[in-house]
Amino acid sequence: MTKLLLWLILLVLCWPLALLALILYPIVWLIMLPFRLIGITVDAVFDLLRTIIRLPQKILKTNRSYRNDPLDK
Repeated sequence: MTKLLLWLILLVLCWPLALLALILYPIVWLIMLPFRLIGITVDAVFDLLRTIIRLPQKILKTNRSYRNDPLDK
């Protein structure tokens, strides 16, 4: 509700800027969409690499917990 009220105030006080924002927002969103998808993909690749690198440690830690090792605590 407050966003609508702020948009109405902006429209009354500065309608060219408000109309420009309303027109440009979807265009900017569409332009930024491929960069967001690339960012999500790169983040997923880094998570995969981090998981692959930490896999031996996780396997050794899991095997170590099955033994009654005093160093485990």
